[in-house]
Amino acid sequence: MAQRIKVYLDYAATTPMDKLVLRAMKPYFCEKYGNSGSIHSRGQDVQLAINKSREQVAKFLKCKPSEIIFTGSASESDNLAIRGLLKALKRRKRSGEKIHIITSEIEHKAVLETCQDLEKDKIKVSYIPVGRDGIVNLDDLKAEITSETDLISIMYVNNETGIIQPIEKIGSLLEEINKTKEHRIFFHTDAVQAANWLNCDVDKLKVDLLTLSGHKIYGPKGMGVLYMRHGTPISPMITGGGQEWGFRAGTENTAGIVGMGTAIAMISEQRTMNSKKIKKLRDRLVKSVLTAVPGSKLNGFVLAGASASQAPHIANISFRGVEGEGLVISLDQKGIAVATGSACTSHALEPSHVLIAMGLTHLEAHSSLRISLGKHTTEKEIDYFLNVLPGVVEKLRKISGR
Repeated sequence: MAQRIKVYLDYAATTPMDKLVLRAMKPYFCEKYGNSGSIHSRGQDVQLAINKSREQVAKFLKCKPSEIIFTGSASESDNLAIRGLLKALKRRKRSGEKIHIITSEIEHKAVLETCQDLEKDKIKVSYIPVGRDGIVNLDDLKAEITSETDLISIMYVNNETGIIQPIEKIGSLLEEINKTKEHRIFFHTDAVQAANWLNCDVDKLKVDLLTLSGHKIYGPKGMGVLYMRHGTPISPMITGGGQEWGFRAGTENTAGIVGMGTAIAMISEQRTMNSKKIKKLRDRLVKSVLTAVPGSKLNGFVLAGASASQAPHIANISFRGVEGEGLVISLDQKGIAVATGSACTSHALEPSHVLIAMGLTHLEAHSSLRISLGKHTTEKEIDYFLNVLPGVVEKLRKISGR
């Protein structure tokens, strides 16, 4: 039987809810239970709380509150951004005009599988490759843009490697292209892994659509946000009572929305302190692992002088002769929680599509471990992990005969 978790190093999968977030949410479960659509005071008190949260998110993104849509998850936000936009654009297209999407090979499955599903409806999708460094090349992106291109969706920070994509540069490129293009190209970014660490000013990034998640920022699960710039055509995927400006029907999850607003308001005041602390711990962890475990290899470039292109909380390391799944299970038995990749695909037997896109072999990708830190990670926890890992790897190698 696995030990009770002592060391949690899977913050990229989910974060524990902050106590202040829970405190803010609690009244909206049993005490302030009104429906925001009701005109009596109990309903209007709830509406005020939703409005406040919307303003908190808008302040973080430096946009208007009316450009914020609350959803049930980041996956829903990604789907609304992509499917909702294409649904609206179809109505505007002249007969015979095609729809074209550009995305990257390393996107989260919420974007990749959505695009793959849309291909069944004869929508053209171009998948941009990445280099060994995991970064989209702007020349490759530019080469795929045609007069038919309607949407580009590139994630801000990769959830398996922490690599930062050049979103601001892509936004500037599209701004110039759109000056001469008859039909505007819209730009979406999944910023789920970026929110805790990077500037998400939507005007600076020059994005039209941006996705956030509650449970990656010490907020509640079951909460997502879609930023939608005014003038971006979106058709709702869920219709009904007209909530969320008519873009996402359904009685609001008030407690979740309050939690989302509270969590996002806490980011700015904690970001600098947390980033420095976590990067220091992450870099120490990586250096120690590469020194102590022969046959270990860093995927990405945490220590290669390009830290500005990598978020501070993730390290992805391959271990020769060890299966990642076996390593995760063995570490779990020692009370350590880590992952082999995205939590959404952790039950799949296929190697990480992100690592394969970066040029790793299937064997290398299968032997990889994603280690992700958070604001509660301590020196003592890193010490324990570094003490346990070499022995676990050595034992697994002996068992496999590698």
